[in-house]
Amino acid sequence: MSLRGDASQIFAAALEAVDAGNAVRRHLAVSGSRLRAGECEAELGNFERVRLLAVGKAALPMARAVCDVLGERLAQALAVTKHGHTAGNSDFSCIEAGHPVPDREGLHAALAVRDFVSECGERDLLITAISGGASALLPAPAPPVTLADKQKTTSLLLEAGADINELNAVRKHLSFLKGGRLAALASPATVISLLLSDVVGDKLDVIGSGLTAPDPTTYQHALNVLDRYGLRDAVPRAVRERLERADDETPKLGDPIFAHVCNVVVGSNGLALQAAAAKAQELGYRVRIVSSEIQGEARAVAKELVGVLREESRPVCLLAGGETTVTVRGAGKGGRNQEFALAAAIAIEDAENVAVLSAGTDGTDGPTDAAGAIATGETLARARRIGLSAEEYLAHNDSYCFFDALNDLIRTGPTGTNVMDIHILLAR
Repeated sequence: MSLRGDASQIFAAALEAVDAGNAVRRHLAVSGSRLRAGECEAELGNFERVRLLAVGKAALPMARAVCDVLGERLAQALAVTKHGHTAGNSDFSCIEAGHPVPDREGLHAALAVRDFVSECGERDLLITAISGGASALLPAPAPPVTLADKQKTTSLLLEAGADINELNAVRKHLSFLKGGRLAALASPATVISLLLSDVVGDKLDVIGSGLTAPDPTTYQHALNVLDRYGLRDAVPRAVRERLERADDETPKLGDPIFAHVCNVVVGSNGLALQAAAAKAQELGYRVRIVSSEIQGEARAVAKELVGVLREESRPVCLLAGGETTVTVRGAGKGGRNQEFALAAAIAIEDAENVAVLSAGTDGTDGPTDAAGAIATGETLARARRIGLSAEEYLAHNDSYCFFDALNDLIRTGPTGTNVMDIHILLAR
């Protein structure tokens, strides 16, 4: 098997381990009239209705798994997912919306979710299934902030290289759903949230912008993020004024609305890396998992990990996961995984028997149809033969066009899961 084939097998094993539907089924079960969700239990006989809200890129497989477990006990279900991720659904109401930049369908979805959740009463059990992308899919702008204001703010933060924690600190304070506000709308209903983590550290308040979790951030935190990137005067006036006014703070730890809320993490990047490691060992590699909490500028992280690879004795497989960022400097097309792979290609030029694969577990990388890309020690030589300069493409953030020309993009289509990114570095 070639290095490319090995890398592809290892990535496939990681995806299989964090299949969203299986993750839900491992943590959710009914025995008699008792519902168990992780460490949480609920007596179904105490409720008049059991309702389901699923939001995120993995909303559909998670919702179907909940339906499989609960069957006829489930009274109503609503799902919100990314455009193109609803393939074949006819089991329950589903709304498609934009990601990573919110769109008008997302606003419609947020209003539908608000109404759906607000209908819950004391004798209702609301199960929420939340996965990566939920923040952008439910823009929920709090007046006087408009959808256009949130779109511009999100775009500015993404282009500046803000990480998910920083992005969500701002979004939570511009929303009527995020930062625990969805739990507040559902109160006094009982809420069980099944969370597929797409954030470093699996922080409850960051996954999906903490729809059902206490929010440790404040309006001042949000302003600090804008100031860190010099954006306070660049964001729309309504955004700046809302954050500076700081009228209604998000609910915090200890708020009584969380007395009947239980949050359960059902899948994470760490689980994906463990499965990838098992496959790599099966293929004959010595394995080192560097971290499941990789952050930083994609091109810098790639160079650093290649440096680690050079110090390892062969055969070796380095694995890392997390979510890097890209500071946009050019007008090219790509995503953080493709940029990671392009920077790695430059760093491993002329290296023998080396391959680097970087891909998003959700099947999409930035505003492209690719999950990521793969590079080897021969990538730059192949590129030069058709007139491509890796350095120029990297300078213009045009990794997609570079790898597309070499037929080295990884295209999986929507995977039905989302636990951040996987970086696989192999040396034989």
